[in-house]
Amino acid sequence: MFRSKQLIMATLSLSVLALALTACGSSTVAGPKQSVTLALDWTPNTNHTGIFVAQQKGYYANEGLTLSLAPYSSNVTPEQLVSTGQADFGISFTESVTAARATGLDVVSVAAVIQHNTSALVSLRSSGLDTLPKLQGKKYAGFGAPYEQPVIDKILSCAGVSKPAFENVTTDLDPIVALKSGQFDFAWIYSGWEGIEAQRQGVSLNIFPLGDTCMPDYYSPVIITSSKMLHAHPDTVRHFLAATAQGFAFAIHSPREAADLLIKGAPAGTFDDKQLVYDSQDYLSPRYAEGAPCWGTQTAQKWTEYPKFMFESGAIQDANGSPITTAPDYAAAFSNAYLPSC
Repeated sequence: MFRSKQLIMATLSLSVLALALTACGSSTVAGPKQSVTLALDWTPNTNHTGIFVAQQKGYYANEGLTLSLAPYSSNVTPEQLVSTGQADFGISFTESVTAARATGLDVVSVAAVIQHNTSALVSLRSSGLDTLPKLQGKKYAGFGAPYEQPVIDKILSCAGVSKPAFENVTTDLDPIVALKSGQFDFAWIYSGWEGIEAQRQGVSLNIFPLGDTCMPDYYSPVIITSSKMLHAHPDTVRHFLAATAQGFAFAIHSPREAADLLIKGAPAGTFDDKQLVYDSQDYLSPRYAEGAPCWGTQTAQKWTEYPKFMFESGAIQDANGSPITTAPDYAAAFSNAYLPSC
């Protein structure tokens, strides 16, 4: 499932898309630069490549912006930082946006970083758990989110398990480390990072992509801001997204050079294995805008189907930790209005 540089870059449509986005983000805004902040969801990785490219190539400066990156903190989420105005933008996920809005946080998704869900359930090849039904009753290395149980239950049910049941244990261990420890039978990973990391470590996996199951597709990750920011500074949002779109267009068209810019722009020591970055970039570059008219575009269908599943499963909780009883306003969770035209 991991592709070569040649296969990634060969399609004409992606090249045309990249050139179109580059053209629409090429204007220079005169005058003093405006400072904006983006809160990362994790340490720098290939989900963020277009942002680092835009910094290194001067795309934000051309749009009249100076971008600062707020490093990931386990003490406060990007959603909290954006909602309270401590960050102008953030990296988030469909689940996180849906959950945050249910608790009253002011967050809106303004761009999809990747068009399709690239996550997967995995087990060690040596475990013999080579089909989804075999995960029934096994120990899962969870990360403590309320949606994990219903998602996996649904996947097992669609795979033919009549009464899905598994041991959901929250752990701080990296998914691949958790599997290698022998304490867990299966985990949930991102194929474009942990999946490639496992491959480079010689760890053979049984991989069950969520996109191949009955689960609705969704965006993972997304870029968020607040409705307050949209109303007060719409042009700033447009300039930020124009530069960011140009950065991801570059990454689509030139994966190797984009990966180099990510490595160069990230704090020293971020990447112990540079080849992991290159291989991950090769995997993600064709997926940033796959099937979309241009990078960042979102649809009401994706912002409805998966959040609706979360709601109907009782996985969306209010500020008191109780499942919400009224369906969320799905359409209000996202906007395409601030993206550059294709």
